[in-house]
Amino acid sequence: MDGVEVFRLADIAVKHAAADAGDVVSGSPTLGTTAITTLGDSGVEVGVWEMSVGAVRDVEVDEVFLVLAGSATITVDGSSVVVGAGDLVRLTAGTATTWEVTSPLRKLYLA
Repeated sequence: MDGVEVFRLADIAVKHAAADAGDVVSGSPTLGTTAITTLGDSGVEVGVWEMSVGAVRDVEVDEVFLVLAGSATITVDGSSVVVGAGDLVRLTAGTATTWEVTSPLRKLYLA
């Protein structure tokens, strides 16, 4: 149908690879991203990101995401927040984070 695209998120496959060894805090986490689409000429990418159980350090880009499944603790400057299915989260570019995934995490992101 012109002007309408439907993306079945449950059918979006995400290929994982081992997290960069220099970013791993604990465990042997794997990560994966599948870009789905972009929003017009804005350059905003929409996709699905996953991470297995473990902990990694990251430096964020401007992003809004919705947790579809799983749970994680995100730590910034010693303060932590637990996120899980149904949570909408806003990250600011340049923020140094540590992600501790306790149940395999799947999120829909706009970045």
